[in-house]
Amino acid sequence: MRYLTAGESHGKAVVTIVEGLPSQLPLAVNRLEQELARRRLGYGRGGRMSIEADRVEILSGVRQGRTLGSPLCMAVENLDRHNWLEVMPVEDTGTLVAPLTVPRPGHADLAGSVKYGTKDIRDILERASARETLGRVLAGAAARVLLEEMGIEILSHVTGIGELDVSGESVPAPGSGPGIDESPLRCLNSSMERETMALIDAAKEAGDSLGGRFQVVAFGVPPGLGSHVHWDRRADGLLAQAVMSIPAIKSVSLGKAEEVSRERGSQAQDPIAYGSQGWMRPTNNAGGVEGGITNGQPLVMNGAMKPIPTIPAGLPSVDLVTKEEKRPAAERADTCAVPAAAVVAESAVAWVLAVLLMEKLGGDTLPEMKSRYQDYLAYWKDF
Repeated sequence: MRYLTAGESHGKAVVTIVEGLPSQLPLAVNRLEQELARRRLGYGRGGRMSIEADRVEILSGVRQGRTLGSPLCMAVENLDRHNWLEVMPVEDTGTLVAPLTVPRPGHADLAGSVKYGTKDIRDILERASARETLGRVLAGAAARVLLEEMGIEILSHVTGIGELDVSGESVPAPGSGPGIDESPLRCLNSSMERETMALIDAAKEAGDSLGGRFQVVAFGVPPGLGSHVHWDRRADGLLAQAVMSIPAIKSVSLGKAEEVSRERGSQAQDPIAYGSQGWMRPTNNAGGVEGGITNGQPLVMNGAMKPIPTIPAGLPSVDLVTKEEKRPAAERADTCAVPAAAVVAESAVAWVLAVLLMEKLGGDTLPEMKSRYQDYLAYWKDF
């Protein structure tokens, strides 16, 4: 399986092409749009969320509500593009409208301009924009449908905003995803919501932004996905790359990485047991992966997101053309996007798990895969 996305933030559309899905997988537009709507959730989002409807058009790969096995192509029109037609024309108009020449610290502006040889930062920021993650969520939504057919569930929750820890004593349970989405912060600790929302409001009032932490949990992940035999086949490495590539994500970890790094080995490992239900673990410090291979425990991934680098007041910078000290113009941005980043991370995790599952099971059709999956689960239990 593989996918590609295309499109600029204020271009005509964001397009995603997915190749390798099995045929006969049920896939409806409203299921895709459900995931895109979750991407818009969260207290502290900016004005773009109120503009875009994120309606999906399936251009190929589906007939009568089921995949064909051929490439799946999905497109979402950018409604805001109508306000940017003079700035983002496809044809050469002979006039460059509103060039941006002052890079914003923390963005791809300067590094991207140097790499691609442009003095107009708009050529870089339009693709570097987090709007691109819409395509990743579409690919992840298709992957999630495949995982759900195998009984695998993925959810996420916010564990911290700025200096505040909102994780509380609770841990997510299977089926708790819809309840988490009802929280304006997508967190389990409702007692911290008012204080955290006030923190976001204060940052917005000050013309600043906030980052935070989140956790993605996948239930029902079978053992045996990934491999120890090569660096680029390890499940933990693939998952880390997928989540780390999300804009503004600065660190990822599995399980209780921070805690066990301070413990002795006798405390950090997960003991192995066997009973009537098969192989079991009383703890899950490893986060569901050992030696680059899933071990049958819930997959637990943690991510840390830096504050959105677009600051209304601007930060010290230098004009690419004049080399004079200037502050960059502020593009429209969120004050805090951690709840949405967690949803995007769900899609990243879903994609990797689906790829590894396809690799493990093979098969061109969903019925083939499901039959092989049940055989494999029986094999694992009795191994």
